[in-house]
Amino acid sequence: MKHENFKLSSLQFNPKKLEVKINGVTFGPNEIQLITGPCAIESREQLEETAILVKKSKVKIFRACAFKARTYPYSFQGLGEKGLDLLAEVGAKYNLITETEVMDPRMVKIASEKVDILRVGARNMQNFDLLKEMGKVTNPVILKNGMSATIEEYLGAAEYILSSGNPNVILCERGIRSFESEERFCFDALSIPILKNLTNLPIIADPSHPAGKKELVLHLARAQIASGADGLIVETHAHPENALTDKDQQIPAKDLPYFISELKKVANAMGRKINLNEEE
Repeated sequence: MKHENFKLSSLQFNPKKLEVKINGVTFGPNEIQLITGPCAIESREQLEETAILVKKSKVKIFRACAFKARTYPYSFQGLGEKGLDLLAEVGAKYNLITETEVMDPRMVKIASEKVDILRVGARNMQNFDLLKEMGKVTNPVILKNGMSATIEEYLGAAEYILSSGNPNVILCERGIRSFESEERFCFDALSIPILKNLTNLPIIADPSHPAGKKELVLHLARAQIASGADGLIVETHAHPENALTDKDQQIPAKDLPYFISELKKVANAMGRKINLNEEE
């Protein structure tokens, strides 16, 4: 692997592990961060009901998508900029750090002014115009790996953001496409340790998309923490059976306390701590 192709994030050139900070939360090698919330913003009522349960679970970062990349054009595509406004309002009301995906380069600046953390989804990992625009803002950017991307291509995508001026990049492993039909995506247990030996960037993981089924999410989340993930991004919904997108993989928000308690066991065994708002 040619480290000069991703020299800004390569441990070979930059041996100190980076920390990405936002509103008192730090992504890095010490604490494990949790990001939870619904796949998509469907309505104010849905968003607020889920945010209340996320807040009660002591999670600090609330995720929800205003824009949805869907396989078919007839599927729910999200609420667009109206969704960004709703997320900003609900985040402020409940004092939650907010996170969302951006698909269009023209929406990056707008989203950066309304939402705390931006995300590049798997389908856009090599949307180079989008990556360059993400490099022009200062918000932390979560970059997911493409569903057929190599690790070297993944690090090359991160380099586009870094080289465009934004040092606040967080990698998110979310599995790749494989032949196995019982898994939505295949999650390689070695992917996180390999990345940790190559890059100084924080690395989180997504257990929801590879699992594809809510009853499998906790099992994979445990494994991701055990493999060294610096955080998890987990889809949860107040009423997943009614969700307009990915209802099978969104865990019920009322189950978050148990979900988190199980993750704490693994984190403790690894000598790490899950960062929760213990003052709430």
